[in-house]
Amino acid sequence: MNTLKKLGVATIAALMFALPVVGVGAADHKDVGLAERKAREAAEVLVRDYGVNSVQYAIRDQGKVVLSGGLGVTEDGKQEAVSKDTMFGIGSVSKVYSTAAVLMLVDAGKVDLDRPLTDYIPDFQMADERYKQITTRMLMNHSAGLYGSHYKNSMLLADNDSQNYDTLLENLRNERLKSDPGEYSVYANDGFQLLQLLVERVSGLSYNEYLDRYMSTPLGLTYTKTPLDTFNRTSLSPVRFPGIAGDLPDENANILGTGGIYSTAEEVTLFSEVLIGKRPELMSTESALAMQAKEYRKGIWVEDETNTYGYGLGWDSVDLSPFDQYGIKAVTKGGDTILYHAALVALPEEGMSIALLTSGGSSIFNTLSASNIMLAYLQETGRIAEVLPPPTFEAPVQVDVPSELLEFSGLYGTVGSTLEVTIEDGVIAMPSLLSNMIPEQNYVYTGDGEFTSEDGYTLISFDEQTNGHTYMRTRTNLELPGLGQTLMAYYEYQKLGENVLSPEVSKVWQQREGKTYYAVDEKINSLFYLVPSSILWKPIVLDEEGGYANGTQIKDANHAVNIAEIPVMNGRDVFDLSFQQRDGVEYLMEDARTYVSEAAVSTIYGGPSSRVTIPESGYVRWFKVGSEAAGKTMSVQLPAGGGFAVYTAEGALVEFSVASGNSAALLPENGIVVFGGQAGDLFQIKLTN
Repeated sequence: MNTLKKLGVATIAALMFALPVVGVGAADHKDVGLAERKAREAAEVLVRDYGVNSVQYAIRDQGKVVLSGGLGVTEDGKQEAVSKDTMFGIGSVSKVYSTAAVLMLVDAGKVDLDRPLTDYIPDFQMADERYKQITTRMLMNHSAGLYGSHYKNSMLLADNDSQNYDTLLENLRNERLKSDPGEYSVYANDGFQLLQLLVERVSGLSYNEYLDRYMSTPLGLTYTKTPLDTFNRTSLSPVRFPGIAGDLPDENANILGTGGIYSTAEEVTLFSEVLIGKRPELMSTESALAMQAKEYRKGIWVEDETNTYGYGLGWDSVDLSPFDQYGIKAVTKGGDTILYHAALVALPEEGMSIALLTSGGSSIFNTLSASNIMLAYLQETGRIAEVLPPPTFEAPVQVDVPSELLEFSGLYGTVGSTLEVTIEDGVIAMPSLLSNMIPEQNYVYTGDGEFTSEDGYTLISFDEQTNGHTYMRTRTNLELPGLGQTLMAYYEYQKLGENVLSPEVSKVWQQREGKTYYAVDEKINSLFYLVPSSILWKPIVLDEEGGYANGTQIKDANHAVNIAEIPVMNGRDVFDLSFQQRDGVEYLMEDARTYVSEAAVSTIYGGPSSRVTIPESGYVRWFKVGSEAAGKTMSVQLPAGGGFAVYTAEGALVEFSVASGNSAALLPENGIVVFGGQAGDLFQIKLTN
């Protein structure tokens, strides 16, 4: 999974537990090459400032590993070596593996990228007749129009349950598309689950068997595995989370074609030889070149030529900046699970690649670090004369704003939220953007239809696109201290029309305003319990006029539908809201997941002894911490496979038994507690002062 949406969770969590680290001085670097020095410096910055506890990197040039290394840090901040054989989850870098798997079938004459997907998966159906237009190519270039991702029970601790993948077709059968197939590209994890299924249907092999037979065995990939494989799991890099002592149980991303592969930096670069056309006996040069085509330009896209994003087949970018400044073509794929992060950057015409894998952090950090290391290597080997300095920016000079731009004021939406945009005296006040990586600030009009941020790094403007929508476009030179700059251009928001509701419908939604709904069908060993506010808690937020809820357009008393059609990044993982009443309790259905209203969440018993039973439905049980229980220590007798988590009212993790192995926790005032297990499981609870 790659989520700038995902980045928000990963970045916040990572930066919360950045550890002190004893740096390696310049003297330690003076006898190594330029690229190796850059790699060591980047690793030190990542573990010191960006919440990373383990880094591994490798460069492959003309088929040979020319640089390989790693740096780890213990909980108390001591540096340690990371073996080249240490395995990491590579997250969505797995997508170039599933892309290659399908292209091998294309080479064998068994798949045509431009035939309907239903030719290969006849039971693929959706509640939208346009699904019949979806082709395999559209899955690879993210233009199929799918809502995005089904995350339920996909990321589990020490559990390779594949129910998310097994129920994919069932879940898609009840969904519509957010756009015409091929209209534009926007990241969609579900498309690569469908590619995994296509490989299995056409080849007659399980996906694991296919990877082993056609990739791992011929390439000699010893450490490239999935959660369904049997291997020595002590080879996995440890994963940690703030507030939990020690290493967590193994993280399993059980959506293999989307994000489920483990590997090492050296083996990722070895596999990249296939992707850049250096192993034609496995995948043809024609298929490798097809992966590098500018697929994103076939649909609606920002006008910018230089960008961090620009989809090929499987690749996040086939024009990665800043390599274009040197006349070098670079392709890249980043990946994030919850706890692992990865980046692969390849230079097909140079026959080179670099992989940088981490435990903790973010794929954006990894991609920027890998790019800088590769530039140092290009300079060291004489391919480029020097590495150009990053651009610098000054405070903007405001000019008069044309009156016609004032019409762009109004209500805008993105996935999950709305924003009232006002152009007043040539100034737009904007909240933080890009998962808080661009700070809240004012933007002043500086000419050519653009408003510039106070620090000069970010521009916003307004585009009226061919699909009839108006978008707020953002272009930023994102500065990451100690790592450098990365250039991003994308659509931030979509202008929304007025949505007038009847008084009766408005009253129902106003009663939901500010109320939180809690997911009840997520397994208790899910990694999403580490940061429940990301997915498992759904507060309902209406816009000022009350016509939109969480960015969706309200249709009637119990339904709101996605209206976001935002290319590039911010239109990913959209959802509809649907409410139902069962036995006097209101439930929210979203993304094939069920949430219960906070009105039905009881207060945990504040006396010395109580018990909680998991209902026949298997739903987890949420409780509020009232004044009688607040400040007391809760000790729980756990059933086999059961667990609990405790949070502050704001969602900060206090305890998660599945991750820590603990069976007791201090209950915070106004906190939240959840218990989960199998239907009928009994939790014996004792509270002590």
